[in-house]
Amino acid sequence: MTIPFNKPYMTGKELWFIAQAHANGHLAGDGIFTKQCSGWLENRTGAARVLLTHSCTAALEMAAILADIRPGDEVIMPSYTFVSTANAFVLRGATPVFVDIRSDTLNIDETKIEAAITTRTKAIVPVHYAGVGCEMDVIMEIARRHELLVIEDAAQGVMATYKGRALGSIGHMATFSFHETKNIISGEGGALLVNDSRFIERAEIIREKGTNRSQFFRGQVDKYTWADCGSSYLPGELISAFLWAQMEEATGITDRRLAIWNRYHAELESFEAAGRLRRPALPSNTMHNAHMYYVLLPSLDSRTKFIAGMKESGVSTVFHYVPLHSSPHGKVVGRSHGDMSNTDELSDRLVRLPLWVGLETVQDQVIRAIGAQLHR
Repeated sequence: MTIPFNKPYMTGKELWFIAQAHANGHLAGDGIFTKQCSGWLENRTGAARVLLTHSCTAALEMAAILADIRPGDEVIMPSYTFVSTANAFVLRGATPVFVDIRSDTLNIDETKIEAAITTRTKAIVPVHYAGVGCEMDVIMEIARRHELLVIEDAAQGVMATYKGRALGSIGHMATFSFHETKNIISGEGGALLVNDSRFIERAEIIREKGTNRSQFFRGQVDKYTWADCGSSYLPGELISAFLWAQMEEATGITDRRLAIWNRYHAELESFEAAGRLRRPALPSNTMHNAHMYYVLLPSLDSRTKFIAGMKESGVSTVFHYVPLHSSPHGKVVGRSHGDMSNTDELSDRLVRLPLWVGLETVQDQVIRAIGAQLHR
């Protein structure tokens, strides 16, 4: 492709910080750079504790353990999400209960959550699609009334807010992703945000293979030992060093992405007015992070032709998730509550446009290609 869908951005300091980590003689987890990254996230979000992980998937798995998910439990979530959202809980024996998404933001429809709650429900997992916040006040109130945990899947939500609060800072726990397709990256990487302090001590233990190693290094115990279940969820220090270079430039990266996003939004306004596509919806109570720019085309057939035509023009555009409720394994381990028409219809119509730092130089070419396809 002349213009790829994604192109990982490097600030220029990544290799220098990796060299520093090597010079420090600490390549395993929780070195200087890991602590700097965790502190940056705590300051940005206000989370009580942030623990870096080797992926957002790992952070979700930790959250499922901390939520004490057991066989027979149920966890409410959207179907229009990445498989890790469900897998983390399925691995603990739970049943994902899928509810439909809103037609405007493609986030979980908060008005349909309460009807899906049963005596087996343990948690609600809202997914902030495209870095646009779910209606968290409503979701938190539902959880309060039913004594449920809320675990935000904020994989796409770094540097985005809901009513002035950072995504990831509102639920009892939350997760971030630093995969190379995200805004700030480390190749693979993630973080668990613990906003409810009662989970902090156990989260540290679970993350470090079930040992109380963190307490030992703080001098709280005279030796560390196996204290709980857990696994190796730490990222290596080289990953954290790379990530720190990105965090130092996070505001600039976000601003550049927003400029690209805003250019798309302005250029495609006339096509929306003509009924050829629908642009993303942005509620006034959210501030997004330009994680992605997508459009909704009239049908699956028109999307298929659009993607093929853009490919011929040298521009890579892609669809997104196959809904989990209609996936082979989702049909086995999960169940849907109520009508899933928005999920089914919108997932067939959505296409994502290239959005990466540096696209500014060729965005004109992308926009011309879009126009050529839509005028056919």
